[in-house]
Amino acid sequence: MKEFPIAVIMERRRLNNPWVDAAWEAVGMVPAFDDPDPAPRQIVDEAERSQWRFGGFALELFRDEAENYFANIAAPIPKVFVLWRADGEFARPVTVTVSYGEAARWLDSGEQVDGVPMPREIADWVGDFVNTHYKPEPKKKVKRNDPLGLDRRRT
Repeated sequence: MKEFPIAVIMERRRLNNPWVDAAWEAVGMVPAFDDPDPAPRQIVDEAERSQWRFGGFALELFRDEAENYFANIAAPIPKVFVLWRADGEFARPVTVTVSYGEAARWLDSGEQVDGVPMPREIADWVGDFVNTHYKPEPKKKVKRNDPLGLDRRRT
């Protein structure tokens, strides 16, 4: 499978703060094979919080990121990283990845990124890709930086 279709769950929590009335964050994601509809749908509506489902996203894997996928899968809690942006009083996911490196680049550029736990189906899919395409670099013996080492060999 070249792509894995998903939907992102965004949550809006009401805050008791005079400057900010709410906080948004990505709280989950679900496989979306049968529902590619990108339109946001409210799935939870409570006094203190609401959740919205945004479909139309797909995880793609690239060979040059295999080491970053391996680092994610090997972590105690593998994550799917969601880059999102505020859109007025709403927050919308922009893109998703399972690459530590790509998520770090987004954070370094000042973007809002949340990591959500990776569902088992996606972890298995990424694990298969990593097993096929990731080959760790062989360990090289590191020479000590000994400035007197050359002089000792000459005597």
